[in-house]
Amino acid sequence: ATGAGGEIRDEGATGRGAKPKAGMTGFSVNYLRIPGLEMPWEQDLALPSRLASSLQIMLEGPIGGASFNNEFGRPNLNGYFRAFEQIESTEAGQRRRGYVKPIMIAGGLGSISDGQVDKVPFREGTPLIVLGGPALLIGLGGGAASSSDEGTSGSDLDFASVQRANPEMERRCQEVIDQCWSRGTENPIWFIHDVGAGGLSNALPELVKDGGVGATFSMDAIPRLDPSLSPLELWCNEAQERYVLAVNPESLALFESLCERERCPYAIVGYASDAPHLEVSDSVSPQSPVDLPVDVLFGKPPKMHRIDHRQYAESQTAQWDTLSFESLAHRVISHPTVASKQFLITIGDRSVTGLVHQDQMVGPWQRPVADCAVTHTSLGSVTGEAMAMGERTPLALIDAAASARMAVAETVMNLAGTTIGPIGQVKLSANWMCAAGTPGEDARLYDAVAAVGRDFCPKLGICIPVGKDSMSMKTRWSDSAGTHEVIGPMSLICSGFAPIRDVEKTVTPLLSGDETVLVALDLGHSRLGGSIACEVAQTQDTQCPDIAPESLVACFNLLQRWLEESRILAYHDRSDGGLFTTVAEMLFASRKGVTLETPVDADPLAFWFNEEIGCVLEINREDWDDLAAEAVSHNLTLHWLGIPDDSEKLVIHQGDEFIFEDSRAALEMSWSAVSLAMARLRDDPACVDQEAQTIVTATDGLQGVASTETYKPLERPRRGGQRPQIAILREQGVNGHVEMAYAFDYCGFDAVDVHMSDLMSGRRDLAHFDALAACGGFSYGDVLGAGSGWARSVLFNPALSAMFEAFFKREGTIALGVCNGCQMMAQLAPLIPGAGHFKPLQRNQSQQFEARSTLVSLPQSRSILLKGLAGTRFPIAVAHGEGRFPHASSEAEQLLDQGLVSLQYSNPEGEPELNYPGNPNGSAFGLAGLCSDDGRVTLMMPHPERVVLRSQLSYAPSGTARVTPWMGLFDNAWQFVTGQLSDA
Repeated sequence: ATGAGGEIRDEGATGRGAKPKAGMTGFSVNYLRIPGLEMPWEQDLALPSRLASSLQIMLEGPIGGASFNNEFGRPNLNGYFRAFEQIESTEAGQRRRGYVKPIMIAGGLGSISDGQVDKVPFREGTPLIVLGGPALLIGLGGGAASSSDEGTSGSDLDFASVQRANPEMERRCQEVIDQCWSRGTENPIWFIHDVGAGGLSNALPELVKDGGVGATFSMDAIPRLDPSLSPLELWCNEAQERYVLAVNPESLALFESLCERERCPYAIVGYASDAPHLEVSDSVSPQSPVDLPVDVLFGKPPKMHRIDHRQYAESQTAQWDTLSFESLAHRVISHPTVASKQFLITIGDRSVTGLVHQDQMVGPWQRPVADCAVTHTSLGSVTGEAMAMGERTPLALIDAAASARMAVAETVMNLAGTTIGPIGQVKLSANWMCAAGTPGEDARLYDAVAAVGRDFCPKLGICIPVGKDSMSMKTRWSDSAGTHEVIGPMSLICSGFAPIRDVEKTVTPLLSGDETVLVALDLGHSRLGGSIACEVAQTQDTQCPDIAPESLVACFNLLQRWLEESRILAYHDRSDGGLFTTVAEMLFASRKGVTLETPVDADPLAFWFNEEIGCVLEINREDWDDLAAEAVSHNLTLHWLGIPDDSEKLVIHQGDEFIFEDSRAALEMSWSAVSLAMARLRDDPACVDQEAQTIVTATDGLQGVASTETYKPLERPRRGGQRPQIAILREQGVNGHVEMAYAFDYCGFDAVDVHMSDLMSGRRDLAHFDALAACGGFSYGDVLGAGSGWARSVLFNPALSAMFEAFFKREGTIALGVCNGCQMMAQLAPLIPGAGHFKPLQRNQSQQFEARSTLVSLPQSRSILLKGLAGTRFPIAVAHGEGRFPHASSEAEQLLDQGLVSLQYSNPEGEPELNYPGNPNGSAFGLAGLCSDDGRVTLMMPHPERVVLRSQLSYAPSGTARVTPWMGLFDNAWQFVTGQLSDA
């Protein structure tokens, strides 16, 4: 396939998931080659065979992280990517700098009620509990291995540090914890501590110490999967998905019942004692493995003293003689740090919980250019939270203190496009990394920490309440050519969090282009040190970007005022790639064009490619004078850049001199090259080729919407009157039940949380419900196939099988299965009248989990839930790995004619979408949902319950009401159950 900007080809790959041949460590695939350009980062560093290459890490590592998040049920909304390699010249000689040992950060924001903040001191006899999975001989090396330079530890320690993840167990633990804290003052948990580094040997003593007591523990009571574990291995292993708790003795029976309901393992491993003494007994040991006073274990450790000497970079100025502006522009936006990260984003569920307002994707073409993530405080709330990241690690080789200040400033500027208010509302998590002990690195770390913690953040009024560190950012190995090492730069990765007053006042890089102008707001500097432009040109510059706290506060406050007044129409901060990339990404999201003006007194390369703190705004033209005057009054610089148009071209002038011109499609192909290449190696190549074609194809994206006039949106929640009960059905691993309950509750149902264990134990019976909704997630971790374990728990249990069959056969009942619930109910076809066309779903054609916002249409169907909605075409959330209906095209078309197709993936013209990614799983004829012959049972893979409100859509088409057409599905359910659904 060919497209504007270059040739698409695959060199050396042999189908999905092509891997380097045995012994190869320098493997690369050139998916898209820009004619005449040679990408310097394509030369993979030669590494010993026992170390994974960067390519292998980025192909396989993110899958594990995304899979855990997906199964656990947390939306993956943010991230950063840095590819870096440089030869550093110091007085001690040359050193190779880079990230052979990569940084990966996972985390998020949580909220807690005031009454749940303080841990309750506990007394003698309080049961001490381990909640979660069993002990395993994993993670025993723990911090000892992670704190060692790569290649310096022994293989025994490396193997002993291996971890394994069990997100389905984590989910069960979380459900127990949620059930506890939701009881408010009756919360049975008095004290809680997660199990991390050091395993139980750290977690249980810390629990005891913080509770102000001592304790006796029995190792015999600790759940274990391996009976051969020694006392040391049992006490110190770092098996994850575990918590240690102190539980109110009077609520112990309640706590145990919650664990049993969620099928979450737990064990009482000890009891608190008034004496501040710690004793751990074991039946196989003649004496207690641990027997000592608590204060001995937690005495004050000696302070660490380190001595280092600063090493300064040699003064250099960037040389551009061999590069044209055009060549540099394509190199910069093709660099992995700048380029599209879509291959990392679409594998992670970003809509689970229904709380997400803004993820990474922006606009009708869903381009990953968002500055920050925005979530609702609760379902349906106006308030919310913003999250963003910032880092400028290459600058640390020039000025470590400036690098740290710029990381904080980038985080703040990423957050500045939403309504936060005072800058002090921002809170930071600081993650520090360096190669401790390497000459010059300890000094750089000291300078960076001092600059941020002692000076910059206090002047901003920003608090850093939490963070982590890794002091082993060096890789060393030896071969026949000698000893080699690669040292990571001193790295500060900031994660910023802030409360938001109104989530829908968030502005993104999406341009409106109607009588508007693009303007750049900056601090008047154009230093190129540490920039991507220097890196791709293989030149260096020691003029280091920096930021003063007063300037950042002034800029942030100005932006917040203009946001509150709704005078900023689009916003994008300037960071990696400079102003050129900032504007280009706005064009990619908007499919617009612009003719840009370079200030007459500016060096074009420095002006467009410097990475100083700044941003680009879209404002109404009549607001230019006001903004310019306000910028001057705060010592900020404002540049008129240009007027957006529909040309889909980016043109740059300086006075009468022409500097650059290229099409949006050609630039976006360069920007997407790395992501497409990585996806093509990892996923189905044919699907990736289809997605690449959408970059150059003219479509309306998610703008091609329609809705029926027969549906009258339910603008307010239905309260009072009839409130029939609906069973919100879930199994262990299901994570989409809360947003499902919200949608039904909004429409007037009494939504009842029904776990499969409730039905198995007899605590609940479907005979008492007229409606049932099976929710999305990963029941049993999908280890038997998506929804299969859940379905078999019904089919192979005579009592449950009879209960479900009776429910489906009873007139007047209605059922909905979404995602995992759809996969499960499709396999219950033998129990459902008129469901002979339901079949088990198959793996997505892309061979990858797909998280997308895509367009679907509602054909005329027998589905009671979709009555009156036929003809609607609207965006919907998709998040699944096995969503392909196995029906042939002819069969699917026949089902459509019979009114048994409830949902179809659609193109903007309303025709069935056959191509990826609009059809994310490859189902024939765009099949996305089915219904039974009588229409009482409806199955669908997309998630309508996650987008019932406009504010839950990452892109809401123009004219979308506060309540979307998807609420009609849940409203129909209420009207049917209460006998009010019209036959018209």
